[in-house]
Amino acid sequence: MSQASLHVVGIGNAIVDVIAHADDAFIETNSLEKGAMTLIDAVRAEELYDRMGPGIEMSGGSAGNTMAGIASLGGNGAYIGKVSDDQLGGVFRHDIRAIGVQFDSAPLTDGAPTARCLILVTPDAQRTMNTFLGACVELGPDDIDAALIQSAQVTYLEGYLWDKPLAKEAFLKAAKLAHAGGRKLSLTLSDSFCVNRHRAEFSDLVDNHVDILFGNEHEIMALYETDSFDQAVAAVRGRCETVVLTRSEKGSVVVTADDIFEVPADRIERLVDTTGAGDLFASGFLYGYTSGRSLTDSARIGAIAAAEIISHVGARPEVVLSKLVAQKLG
Repeated sequence: MSQASLHVVGIGNAIVDVIAHADDAFIETNSLEKGAMTLIDAVRAEELYDRMGPGIEMSGGSAGNTMAGIASLGGNGAYIGKVSDDQLGGVFRHDIRAIGVQFDSAPLTDGAPTARCLILVTPDAQRTMNTFLGACVELGPDDIDAALIQSAQVTYLEGYLWDKPLAKEAFLKAAKLAHAGGRKLSLTLSDSFCVNRHRAEFSDLVDNHVDILFGNEHEIMALYETDSFDQAVAAVRGRCETVVLTRSEKGSVVVTADDIFEVPADRIERLVDTTGAGDLFASGFLYGYTSGRSLTDSARIGAIAAAEIISHVGARPEVVLSKLVAQKLG
């Protein structure tokens, strides 16, 4: 097996986050559900985008956030996702490359526009999100580059990908390529609703394809249909090589066939916005894992990265994570 040139390649829904400030009158006038995430169509997306005030546009999506964290930690990463050949597609491509993540996926030239999450932040710090999935759901097996997958120690996939048939094919192709090249496959369960939609298939993936599984306590309990975290841990133990479960302020639990490690959360002065906490925890763990750190140290790095994210608005680090980890762990 050749030496891996990348720590991680992430595969996910390529979404541009458009963040702007708005007052309550704007929320009411545009019939938005304050504080909620609503799926919208292309017409509504264009309408809201045109009405929003000046804001920040950046590459987003769960796996995109994870790859940004890995880059901030000093890791070498690449991303596979589908954008369209349009203005926001250009924004996504430029932004993710500018933060140090390799991104060479061919754009969609005929079809839906680039996915976007239109985020309106009101003076009370609530985030009202309207998401148009657009081109990102067109990701398919042809977008999976065999050489890229086999150049990474770990291929990391969003559970959200399992919602579309073409993306399922892409997912399974990536899994086969990773294992054929002697690499690891990692899956994040994404959210409890996603788990409930695909429980049987996710269980099969965990048993037969996944090496490193990420989830929070609610997701793992949903997967094994129990109200007990301990029972969920017992159910998943030994089904794949490593299971990493987050529990908010209770920290995280790393589960292997032989051991269970509990790792505390990192202290924060003030909780501002939990968006992206799981994504950045995965960044830290995967960076530590692919850098030869112990499982507990990897989870500690994950906790540091997650704590930084929840201390401010937005799912991208506001400090260089490699420096933060060096200060806290050495």
